[in-house]
Amino acid sequence: MLELGDLIKDLDLRLVAGEGGLSNPVRWVHISEIEDPTPWLSGGELLLTTGMALGEPADQRAFIGRLAGHGLAGLGLGLGFAHDTVPPALREAAEEHSFPLLEVPYDVPFIAVTEKAATHIVNEHYAVLQHALSAHERLQRVVLSERGLDGVVEALAALISGPALIFDARGNELARCTHRKALGEEAAQELAGELRGRIDDGARRGYAPGGELDGRALALPVVRIPSADGEPAAPHAWLVGAKDSGPLGELDRLTLHQAVTVVALELLRRRVAEDTERRLAGDVLTAMASGELTGAELSRRLQPFGLNGHVGVLVLEPSRGVRGEVEQALSAAVREEARGGLAAATGQFSCALLSQPRGEDAEGFELAERVRAHVARAVGQDMAAGAGRAAPPGELRRSFHEARCALEARALSGGDKEASTPLLATYRDLGSFQLLLSLQDDDALRLFCDSILSPIEEGEGAYGGELMRSLEAFIESNGQWEKAARQLFCHRHTLRYRIRRVEELTGRSLDSARDRIDFWLALRGRELID
Repeated sequence: MLELGDLIKDLDLRLVAGEGGLSNPVRWVHISEIEDPTPWLSGGELLLTTGMALGEPADQRAFIGRLAGHGLAGLGLGLGFAHDTVPPALREAAEEHSFPLLEVPYDVPFIAVTEKAATHIVNEHYAVLQHALSAHERLQRVVLSERGLDGVVEALAALISGPALIFDARGNELARCTHRKALGEEAAQELAGELRGRIDDGARRGYAPGGELDGRALALPVVRIPSADGEPAAPHAWLVGAKDSGPLGELDRLTLHQAVTVVALELLRRRVAEDTERRLAGDVLTAMASGELTGAELSRRLQPFGLNGHVGVLVLEPSRGVRGEVEQALSAAVREEARGGLAAATGQFSCALLSQPRGEDAEGFELAERVRAHVARAVGQDMAAGAGRAAPPGELRRSFHEARCALEARALSGGDKEASTPLLATYRDLGSFQLLLSLQDDDALRLFCDSILSPIEEGEGAYGGELMRSLEAFIESNGQWEKAARQLFCHRHTLRYRIRRVEELTGRSLDSARDRIDFWLALRGRELID
C-alpha cells in the first residue's frame, strides 16, 4: 500500500495543510481542472490541479469539502498558472478537514508525480502477483501430494495467518486448521450456524461472517461449474478464511479466491477416487451377494480394502431420490467412524463392510449404529438399517443376508411405524428366519423352498417368474395392494389376479399369517442357495 507521505518523500512537494492525512493510502493519481471531478473518481486518488476553476474563496472551500467527503487521498495544487501561492481559503479548509494539501512548484511537472505513483503501484501489484502465484503453487502441491482437505486448510491457514475452514453444501464442517491461535468451539459453531442460515436462504455468493470473526473473515462458495444462465451456481462447498487479528489484506483475499479453485479440484479428485472405489467395491459386493465370490477368492478380493479380519455387514435401502447421496454419505461415514471398510451399492441396497474385532457382536453393532446415524445426519432424514454379525471375509454372504433380512423383517413387523423401535435391525429381529440362516445343508434348504415355490414355477412356466415377483412385492408391502401394484408398475386388479393364481397353484392362502411366513421364508431361502 502506497501512503501519501511515502509518495512525496523524494519529490519537491511541500505539505501546507492536513498533516494528519499523510498516512492516507494512494490508489492512483488523477489530473483534473473541473469544479467537481468526484463523479469520475472512486476514492483513494491524489488529485492534481492548477486551480483554474477555483477563483473564489467560497469555491475553494467547497472544493476541499467535496474531495475530503469523497475519500480522496489528497490534493496537489500546481503553482504558476492560476495561482502563484496556495490561497488561504484553500489552506484553511484543508486544515479543517485534516485533508492533505500539497504545493506543487512550477518546475515540477505533474507527470513526475504520476510516474512515481504508477511505478510504485505497479511494483506493488507485481509483488502481490508473485506472492499469489507462490501461494497458488503451494496449494497445488498439496492437491498433487494427495494430502486431502486437511492439507489444503493447513497450507491456507499458514498463508493468511489465521484459521481456515471448509464446509459441505449443508454447512457441515469438512476440515479445519486454526493456525497459531485456536478458534474457539463456540465461535466455530456460531460460524457454522450463520452459514447454515444463509444456505437455507439460498445463498450463492461470498459474504463477510459476523460474530467473533466480524471484520476479519471471508466466506466463499465453491462451485463445480458456472450456471448456464449467468447466475451463480449452487455451491457444493464453502471455504472460510480469517486473520488471527486485523482485517484481511489484498493478498489474503486473492489467496482465498485462488484457494477456492484448489478446494474444488481436491473435492473433484476425492469424488472421482470415491466413485472408482465404490464401483470396484460394488462389483465385489454384487458378486458376494449372488454367491459368485466365496471363500479364499472373496478374501483375496477384499484385502485391498483393508478387510483381512472379521467383517460385519451394514445394509440400507434408500429411496431412489437419495441413493447417490446415501452412497456418498456412507463412504464418508466408513472413513470417519470405522477402522477399515468399504461402502458401495448392490442392487437396491447401499452396503458397508466394516472391520470388527472377532466375536464382539455388541461392539460391532455399536459401530454399525454410529455409521447409520452418520448417514442419517448427512442425508437429513432418519433411515433404518440392518446389521449382520461379523464373519471371516470368505463367509460374508451369510452376514449380508442376515443384515438384509433383519432390515426386511423389521419393516414387515411394522417397525417403520413405531417410534420406539430401534432404527438398526439385527439378528434379534429375524424371528424364524434364523432357522434358514442356520441351516448348513443346502439340499435341505432347497427342498424346503421347492416344496413351497415349485408349484408356481412348474404350473405357469415362463409366467411363473412374474407370479413370483408379484408374490414377493405383495408380501414386502404387508399385503397393501396399492403399494405393491405401484412397485410392479401394474394395476391392482392385475395383481389381485396374480395372487389368486398363486393361491390356486400352491393350495395356500395369503390371508393366512402362517402361509405368508412360509412364502417369505422360501423366497429368502432361495437367495441363500441360488
